[in-house]
Amino acid sequence: MKLLRASITTAALALLCAGSAMAQQSAQQPAQDASARALHTRQLAANCAACHGTDGRAVAGSPVVGLAGMPAATLTTAMREFKDGKRQATVMHQIAKGLSDEQVKTLADYFAAQKP
Repeated sequence: MKLLRASITTAALALLCAGSAMAQQSAQQPAQDASARALHTRQLAANCAACHGTDGRAVAGSPVVGLAGMPAATLTTAMREFKDGKRQATVMHQIAKGLSDEQVKTLADYFAAQKP
């Protein structure tokens, strides 16, 4: 009987420890997810930097439009028009076709939040 009670106590303690570890991991997960999303967003935005400048701030006097501070809806519409061939471009129609709607939304939200 003592052996059975000791086994049950040990199993209960193991479950408590496992539950505590899982709770800690669950608490850390949102922060890790947010960090991964932020990194993914910056990587997407980095693809735009060669033409549109770092964080969407185009070089002064550049014929290329700066994206920083542009309303998300404006950028989303422009990307859809590039994708559909309704807006003239040298390369943007090709770039837009390579982005999913979710990626366009992510980029639009990111650049809207940047200071011009």
